[in-house]
Amino acid sequence: MEERLETLDPEDWQAYAREVHATLDRAIALTASLGHDPVWRPVPAEIRAGFESGVPREPSSLADVLDETWATVLSYPLGNRHPRYWMWYMGASCLTGALGDFLAAVDGSNLGGGNDAAVEVERQVLRWLKEIIGFPPDAGGTLTSGGTVANLIGLTVARNRMAQGNIRENGLSSLKQPLRYYASDQVHACHQKAIELLGLGNRALRRVPTRADCRMQTAALRAAIAEDRAAGYSPACVIATAGTVNTGAIDNLRELAGICREEGLWFHVDGCIGALARLSESHRGLLDGIELADSVALDPHKMMHVPFEAGCVLVRDAAAQLQSFSLGSEYLESMQRGVSAGGWLFDYGIQTSRGFRALKIWLMLKEHGANRFGRIITRNIDQARRIADRIDAEPRLHLLWPVTLDIVCFRFDPGGLETAALTALNIEIMIRLQESGIAAFSDTTVHGEHGLRIAICNHRTTDEDLASALDAVLELGERLCKERSVSEPAK
Repeated sequence: MEERLETLDPEDWQAYAREVHATLDRAIALTASLGHDPVWRPVPAEIRAGFESGVPREPSSLADVLDETWATVLSYPLGNRHPRYWMWYMGASCLTGALGDFLAAVDGSNLGGGNDAAVEVERQVLRWLKEIIGFPPDAGGTLTSGGTVANLIGLTVARNRMAQGNIRENGLSSLKQPLRYYASDQVHACHQKAIELLGLGNRALRRVPTRADCRMQTAALRAAIAEDRAAGYSPACVIATAGTVNTGAIDNLRELAGICREEGLWFHVDGCIGALARLSESHRGLLDGIELADSVALDPHKMMHVPFEAGCVLVRDAAAQLQSFSLGSEYLESMQRGVSAGGWLFDYGIQTSRGFRALKIWLMLKEHGANRFGRIITRNIDQARRIADRIDAEPRLHLLWPVTLDIVCFRFDPGGLETAALTALNIEIMIRLQESGIAAFSDTTVHGEHGLRIAICNHRTTDEDLASALDAVLELGERLCKERSVSEPAK
């Protein structure tokens, strides 16, 4: 008698296929209609309440589970796939990338390493990314969940290489002098987290002042390095930013590379926002000098619109990366033949179990080609510059900082308002646009100036989308000012 084995496979494969095909058709239709829906809408209280239920103990039909998913989850997304979503700097996703995630799960490989095709795909993707950045083919690298981990890995290699002793064996107590890292005052917050995780403490990260255009002041950097050396610290690493999160400013990478060579420091570039602008024929010069870095963090899930998660760190000296992370384990010995003969990818980072992130990047580059990504990046940057020109020409709008990449910071300013009232007005404009589903901006404060922020990292955004959003800002701003004047008592 044949054993009836309980598994997680469907009992009726044909019925399962029908449900999956219907779900795929629905996902395609949803994506095709993105521009017609609101950018965002809040999750109703009754839907939120449903997420408070306890763990399911008995099975449900796949059809019922999928219906619930569409009604409660997929109907209330963050909105970043929408053409009028410009809040935080994240990509707009892509169905082929989603298909890559599905196929990676079907493949089921653990990308910790091994002798299989998935490992070769990741190695090829890394070679492609090295080529884009201008790194040599024999450089190190690994795919990560995103920029936070990518930067952490790069800064870890910098710490271990620049430490005077065997820090992996003896810890921070082996340091003869405390290490110092340097970044601009516009550096992403993930770097503080990384420095803290490295055991160095937040004070080890010196924030160097920026110029009016939000680029690092190199003279101030030189002064900080000299000051720290005189005080008994050991300068270790300069973190350049290739695309600040607030304004998209790019530090002078070539000059910073020269300072690092002169001073004997590790040169790390956080390129999670801007590094992939190297794909733009028109704007790749903005990244001049990135190819001189010792390590670079970048995010394909931003400018390349790969579905989350897809980050990457490249390290020029592969041996230094291996020395920072490789370990020998008796149950993970490499073999000359068989399944364990492919080498271990986890020796280049912090994860042993790793998802097959490379497949979606591989599929999207194969389908679209690097030049198409470059043209889309060019269009987004050009759109930002055209919007900046319109803001400059509109008396009630004020451009706050120069536009470098595809980020525009501005505010509605009718004149005559104190700083707190002006900030409150712009925040109200931002939130009402979000709640109405018209457009999604964020806000930020740089050098004491508050404003709205448009991050046009979106392959679906048209000039008409941007123009209509600015029209809405002007209309709403005027209406709010009138409401305010009516509500104020006569003096």
